[in-house]
Amino acid sequence: MSVLQMLREPSYLANKEVASVQNANCVVMVPPKEFKFNAETAADNEFQNQVSLTDSIVRLQAMTEFDAMVATLRAEGVQVVVFDYPESKCETPDAVFPNNWFSTTANGEFFTFPMACENRRQEVRPAALVEALTAAGRTVAKQDSLESYLDVNAHLESTGVMVIDHINQTIYAALSQRCDREVLEDYAERIGYQKVVSFQTALPSGNPIYHTNVMMAIGERFCVICDEVIPEFERRFVLKSLAKDKQIISISIEQMNQFCGNILQLETASGERVIAMSQSAYDAFSSAQRAQLASHGKLLAFDVSTIENIGGGSVRCMLGEVFLPKRGL
Repeated sequence: MSVLQMLREPSYLANKEVASVQNANCVVMVPPKEFKFNAETAADNEFQNQVSLTDSIVRLQAMTEFDAMVATLRAEGVQVVVFDYPESKCETPDAVFPNNWFSTTANGEFFTFPMACENRRQEVRPAALVEALTAAGRTVAKQDSLESYLDVNAHLESTGVMVIDHINQTIYAALSQRCDREVLEDYAERIGYQKVVSFQTALPSGNPIYHTNVMMAIGERFCVICDEVIPEFERRFVLKSLAKDKQIISISIEQMNQFCGNILQLETASGERVIAMSQSAYDAFSSAQRAQLASHGKLLAFDVSTIENIGGGSVRCMLGEVFLPKRGL
């Protein structure tokens, strides 16, 4: 038995019935008040870019983008929990991307994850977030953590590296230093999901994709994927698995670089479907692809050019899905 396997705790969800709901109707968003270029994450994130603007100007622009996104989502009927916490001695430049350190389930579980970069681990504040979620009317029945894997330098950056088909209880994940296979399989076991589809990727540079959610997105009945970055022998298997009940919308590397893969289908309070994406992604989709996506929900395009250019993540990265049940239900 490996050290990683020895770290695993018995699954308390293995025999539990799991909800098959794909879209969250509530999201967590974190204000980019400490946002700037993160040199630590840039080591393996080829989507980040340095700019000549001062940190104060960058943060002002990022906050403007953030506020507009929050306002629009709320106006459309999506519940947004703005998680604002006091600044600490250690800056958290990527806190605007909260989906990398926590996840929730419809059964009321709240998980935290082992982050690869040291300064990103400062973002992990479960007690404060659980308090905020409770205040927002959501129920946290149980908390769990995979952070003990940091002891053996193994990482799993939540829904940054896991793109989940909740309907089919299947997790898709591109393996990298931010996505360890054994931690991935442990998480799947803990939430009772029976299938994990993990695969390798390669950018033109030869490096792997840093986060799966920049190359693919899964909705109820569609999947956007940059399949050309997956080796051919694995690509066929991934596409076959997705094609069982999903319309596949294939994007190019150029489109992926405009964050066409970093989109998220959500549900409004009235049960309508919306698909959140950046303006750069919207513009990079072909008219035919936009029409395909629009058949699955109203397209919401947000100008987050400062955040995605400097931070190397876009709209989907800014949205931490909340599947927790509403209090009293």
